[in-house]
Amino acid sequence: MRIVIAPDSFKESLSATEVASAMAEGALAGCGEASIDLCPMADGGEGTVEAMVAATGGQFRTADVFDPLGAPIRARYGLLGRASQPGLPGEIGLIGAKLASEGESGGETGRTAIIEMAAASGLALVPLDKRDPRATTTFGTGQLIMAALDDGATEIIIGIGGSATTDGGCGCAQALGVTFVNTDGEPAICGLGGEGLADIAGIDITGRDPRLDAASVRVACDVANPLTGAQGAAWVYGPQKGATPEMVALLDDGLRHLAEVIRRSLDIDVEYLPGAGAAGGLGAGLVAFAGAKLERGVKMISEVVALSARLADADLCITGEGKLDSQSVHGKTAYGVAELARAAGVPVICIAGVVEAHESHDIFAGVRALVEGEVTVKQAMQTPEPLLVDRTAEAVRNFLRK
Repeated sequence: MRIVIAPDSFKESLSATEVASAMAEGALAGCGEASIDLCPMADGGEGTVEAMVAATGGQFRTADVFDPLGAPIRARYGLLGRASQPGLPGEIGLIGAKLASEGESGGETGRTAIIEMAAASGLALVPLDKRDPRATTTFGTGQLIMAALDDGATEIIIGIGGSATTDGGCGCAQALGVTFVNTDGEPAICGLGGEGLADIAGIDITGRDPRLDAASVRVACDVANPLTGAQGAAWVYGPQKGATPEMVALLDDGLRHLAEVIRRSLDIDVEYLPGAGAAGGLGAGLVAFAGAKLERGVKMISEVVALSARLADADLCITGEGKLDSQSVHGKTAYGVAELARAAGVPVICIAGVVEAHESHDIFAGVRALVEGEVTVKQAMQTPEPLLVDRTAEAVRNFLRK
């Protein structure tokens, strides 16, 4: 029996790699003759770099960059390898997952880099009392892109969840060599934040790193918000980043002004592009300043880790995420994996931390929750691995009995 294990992380509990390893142990307990292919997954949010490096046997890299407030930090990104073959019966494939987690090479690396903007420009990097999207910048994310280019990457995948910023991607663009000219005709200072958008009068891309012209930049994005307006970057996400109602109005005005300058200077219209408002407008900025393409995160990541090919001769797929509910169907990992498995004719079991009843869960051949019976959320968060092993073993045994 061949089993592909492709879960997301259980946020604030286990990484996707750790979840997959625990599920593999449970699957072997439930069916000792199984060969296991570990394929940790993500949807572009937190944990995307770790999952994709592990799933392809790639390598981690680090770069010295600036955080959202301009302080120096060291941030991690990844160079992807190639997915290894599944193991023999009773073994676990993709040994590169273990090596990558230890900081070693897990196989040949290619020229695809994977970046999480949150590693350089994330909300978690800013103390609560200093959160102010008027000041925070994506400059460090641009530095990570430059580091990936220096590593020879010709394809760059960027997950843009968890941002601390509402700068329309202008800080990132400055790190890439784009110059923003202010109303005095002078170049704007590096590290533009949301407050500086209103002063932009022109955009000069002649100094942008020429390697971007030959590179493919793909953005893993699981929201469809436009750049401006009631559903835009400032109004929907600004308050989460420390913005007061007055700041939100200022930021939205700045983003609207930026969109107009981009139209005038670059002949590109990003204002109402679905996903443009992601990460405080970084979605729009990457399209305008780096020629990026916005894509559904789980779909793109499934393609990069060759999930469809890995499912082609599988007998069972096991996926999971922290919470399975009515929102999971809208671009989350478990449903994205299930859709690909269904297309390949492979049944799917889902193991989640918490499961809320919903008719769409019928896509799965079996669903189990860590939190059930006498197990509380607190207990599941504190000791998730043994619960994952037990629930997976039980689910596999039930599947085999059918």
